[in-house]
Amino acid sequence: MNKLFLVATPIGNLEDISARAIRVLQSVSLIAAEDTRQTLKLLNHFQIKNRLISLYDHNEKLRIPYLLETLQNSDVALVSDGGTPALNDPGYTLVRAAIAAGFEVIPIPGPCAPIAALIASGLPTNHFLYLGFLPRQKKARQRSLQEILPHPYTLIVLEAPHRLIPALEDMLTILGNRQIVIAREITKIHEEFFRGTLADAIAHFQQTAPRGEITLIIEGASPSPPSWNDEKINTIILENLTSGKTTKEIIHELMTQTDLSKKQIYQRINQIATQLNLPEE
Repeated sequence: MNKLFLVATPIGNLEDISARAIRVLQSVSLIAAEDTRQTLKLLNHFQIKNRLISLYDHNEKLRIPYLLETLQNSDVALVSDGGTPALNDPGYTLVRAAIAAGFEVIPIPGPCAPIAALIASGLPTNHFLYLGFLPRQKKARQRSLQEILPHPYTLIVLEAPHRLIPALEDMLTILGNRQIVIAREITKIHEEFFRGTLADAIAHFQQTAPRGEITLIIEGASPSPPSWNDEKINTIILENLTSGKTTKEIIHELMTQTDLSKKQIYQRINQIATQLNLPEE
């Protein structure tokens, strides 16, 4: 039975390709690539002359019959522009079709930006939740973040440079001022790891416009310290309101001392202010 090989390719540094990946790419009769122009650079570097065919989001279903027909006679490899194929890249539908048709699907492990960023982050790696790209629209993105708010797992998110600041701002509002590691251009010349809080990250990247491929590793939720129970938090809000502090000042103070998000603190302040008949700010 012929095989569909899922071949991980370098995400920047060509030295990261494995000897097995090179051997497989040399041996198959056809390589399905997300972008044939990008893959051709890799193949030329390693002097691999095999046939290429494009396979991307908008043509994957159309290509599947031809690829399954090819698999009847020979092995086929699938690659993405870089990293592990079928992980936030085209290939999932092809993999399912190949399995359903009775072909073996063989992973050739190698570079993977989300895992590379996770293990270098310094945040817990024993449990993590991979979210891929968050929704582009603000309301949908906030709903997604609200859904994962209570999860204690380290979060892995991919983001485009032009959406980084809006995404970070939504994370700060929904998740609270958690620790974050932002990995940029992993394995490339301008590789960067930013470490700090979400507020720190917003300030940093507002000054330095981010470029390249970006992976975010975000601290998971943790229970509030026992001393910071609901009664104590409400008491502090009440004391601050009656002393004349602004909502912004109270939010800043509690976000640095508790695990509550900006939205949660704001809701509590509103509830208590309503009870005291204080005007909304």
